[in-house]
Amino acid sequence: MKGENPKFEKKRLRSSYFTSIISISLVLFLIGLMGLLVLNAKVLSDYVKESLNLSIIIKDNVKEVEVRRLQKNLDAAKYVKYTEFISKEQAAKELQEELGENFIEFLGYNPLLASIDVYLHAPYANPDSIVKIEGALMDYSLIKEVFYHESLIYLINKNIRKISFIILIFSGLLFLIALTLINNTIRLSVYSKRFLIHTMQLVGATRTFIRWPFIKKSILHGIFAAFIAILLILGSLYLAQRDFPELIKIQDIEVLSLLFAGVIFLGILFNLISTFFAVNKYLRMEEGDLYY
Repeated sequence: MKGENPKFEKKRLRSSYFTSIISISLVLFLIGLMGLLVLNAKVLSDYVKESLNLSIIIKDNVKEVEVRRLQKNLDAAKYVKYTEFISKEQAAKELQEELGENFIEFLGYNPLLASIDVYLHAPYANPDSIVKIEGALMDYSLIKEVFYHESLIYLINKNIRKISFIILIFSGLLFLIALTLINNTIRLSVYSKRFLIHTMQLVGATRTFIRWPFIKKSILHGIFAAFIAILLILGSLYLAQRDFPELIKIQDIEVLSLLFAGVIFLGILFNLISTFFAVNKYLRMEEGDLYY
């Protein structure tokens, strides 16, 4: 516009670009976090299920060699991920640490029994499968009892289904909100150059010629914003793993690579589409409408 300081105009444009990139990167960051959750939903679900275990209580006076043979048979079963043998002495030691006193001295003997903790593969960690597994295990003569938290297993399976459904709905809403925010941010950025677009039209520039610099710049901004979002995601993962080390076990390089590629693609796509329509809007406007 006439009378406006060119240096001030350039400074304002740089500020506009910076604000646009930061705004878009924050939106992509939120999309990335939600994408990470969606992509890891099954991994997280399996991780929780496989943390549950069945405790097989062994009858008293059973030789350890027989228990070890049973453990070896269980390790070979298709539904078992791994097993842990807990001897009477180990069970007593763990209980003493929990109670803070030596109950064996008080009772005069060790009342605890040896056991095998069985951790199942995720597809079998559900109430129906566990009932069948329990029936099969009770056929072994040296097993006294199979113990597990039935209500806990039921609740975990039920809540995992609910949470997965809620995540999908929330992801869809977040995607629409993100698209709207990015579109509005880019529209504001293009709005500041509406007179430049009109001037180029007056000197005979084609729509493709006018549109191309905006699209090229929007692609670069989308890439910059995506890389900022990726750095924020990596920072969040680092902080989360520092406080919850078990998360390291459920991170997958392929999943992260897919997520980061998706963030870059969405950053470019959102910017490209929004810029295309925003520029077209001002290409179709009459001169008088540009002042409103």
